Amino acid sequence: MAMRTTPLVVIEGLAWITGVLAVAGFTTARYFDTSARNADLASFEHARSTVAMGLPPPSSSFQADIVDMSLWSRTRIERYRQALLTSTPAAAILRIPSLNMRVPVYEGTSEQNLHRGAGRIEGTARLGETGNIGIAAHRDGFFRALKDIVGGDEVIVESIHSTELYRVVDTRIVEPSDVAVLQPTEDSMVTLVTCYPFYFMGSAPQRFIVRAQRVEAQPAPASTTTTTTTRLSSLR
Repeated sequence: MAMRTTPLVVIEGLAWITGVLAVAGFTTARYFDTSARNADLASFEHARSTVAMGLPPPSSSFQADIVDMSLWSRTRIERYRQALLTSTPAAAILRIPSLNMRVPVYEGTSEQNLHRGAGRIEGTARLGETGNIGIAAHRDGFFRALKDIVGGDEVIVESIHSTELYRVVDTRIVEPSDVAVLQPTEDSMVTLVTCYPFYFMGSAPQRFIVRAQRVEAQPAPASTTTTTTTRLSSLR
């Protein structure tokens, strides 16, 4: 005798199907993200090897092979995945070992760059130069981990040409109009900028600043003195 299909059986069946599709979708997305990052990291290692042989670096992008997005907002994750489809080359990798953070740094703070990683703030010292290098990223993405940073933590900036070590000397909260933290310095510094509070709903009203001083570096050309006029209001 044929069994009758009850509403409960139908609901249970739909639940199983939904679960299977969700797992499949998650697995596919993770595979896509991991494959893209591994390919980019391989491109970066190839670029470093090319430079070591005295040849010009190839034009290619790179990113971290592992990105922990557990603290990120859903919107930021989606925009990050969309940004992976672009081919804009990154200039460096920023690493903070104590936070297990590794983020690609691009030239400029365009929305596309900030969706994909971090950006060097226009008007600050360039990567590899002596001076104050400003780097910005979104608070609900890579830089949300900065909420746990403490004085003395190491900040490493790895470019194709060099690897430079910095140590955190100060953290502070400022207004978006306060650009004093981005002014040129005689010492080699990295200033990290993100919005604050980290979990604020809407456009965050303040900026969280991390300042790190270089403690070990290979020789680099001196930067030209510039006046920073960039506001910190482009972040949200």
